Amino acid sequence: MSSIAPILQARGLHKSYASGERRLQVLRGVELAVMAGESVSIRGESGSGKSTLLNLLSGLDAPDAGELRWEGETTLSASRRGRLIGLVFQSFYLVPELDALDNVLLAARLLGPVGALERTRAAALLGRVGLADRAAHIPAKLSGGERQRVAIARALMNNPHLILADEPTGNLDEGSGEAVIHLLLSLCAESRCALVLVTHNAAHANRCGRQLFLREGGFHAV
Repeated sequence: MSSIAPILQARGLHKSYASGERRLQVLRGVELAVMAGESVSIRGESGSGKSTLLNLLSGLDAPDAGELRWEGETTLSASRRGRLIGLVFQSFYLVPELDALDNVLLAARLLGPVGALERTRAAALLGRVGLADRAAHIPAKLSGGERQRVAIARALMNNPHLILADEPTGNLDEGSGEAVIHLLLSLCAESRCALVLVTHNAAHANRCGRQLFLREGGFHAV
């Protein structure tokens, strides 16, 4: 057994929600361990609990039962989350009034004052995702694929050890989606950042090192 602790570990996660007079059981004892630098995809039908699980893994929501550990610790403050985890969402969640550079810098602002070093890194990340010449553009002036590239740069801003991506190509056309997945996998591999990718796309899922399928509240063979 490896002596290296997983960067992310979930044990026996249960989660349910009220639905009228009954409770809808979404997750039933989910087990997951993700090692540093590993890429893991999670597929499942709509309503299977993929986004619910990602909210638990990010510490944005709490399970009804079970345990989560991030680099061996069971607590995850907002500042620690900002350093440890980068988040990428289907809907981008860029601030419409801010240009691409300032949207990337939002991640750094969560941790403290932004100075020249942070601005240099943000600009370098925009260059790395192919948007060096779009840094001063607001989201409305960017295509969907470009917006998601800004979101990826923002997720990487604080040198996280883990990226959690929830349907990052869901709002993109096929070509843009392929480019975004290639970029996301490449950048995570380059920085040795672990990736958990939630997706409906089997081809995208198969590009990850490990593939999981969420059904009836737990993981099953793909």
